[in-house]
Amino acid sequence: MDMVMKLGATSAVVIFTKSSCCISHSIETLIRSFGANPTIYELDTHPNGKQMEKALMELGCQPSVPAIFIGKELVGGANEIMSLNVRGKLKQLLIRANAIWV
Repeated sequence: MDMVMKLGATSAVVIFTKSSCCISHSIETLIRSFGANPTIYELDTHPNGKQMEKALMELGCQPSVPAIFIGKELVGGANEIMSLNVRGKLKQLLIRANAIWV
């Protein structure tokens, strides 16, 4: 779990994903549409991917991907990101995390 939390704090936006997950791709595209450049960890190609996936599930990510960290905090999965976007709060969160500038 410590490894996932440390990796989640390495960049303003970190997305844990799998290369075959279309929802993860959609979330990445959404975040990039604001001008952010997220760090991506693909669990199915990462050497420690299985351990990282287990840690994400222990943190409450069900399903394990996508799991999104913004500003060093675990925001959650696709549902949380989409909800923030619909309410107009995702851009504000990205600005506060210094992931984008206005």
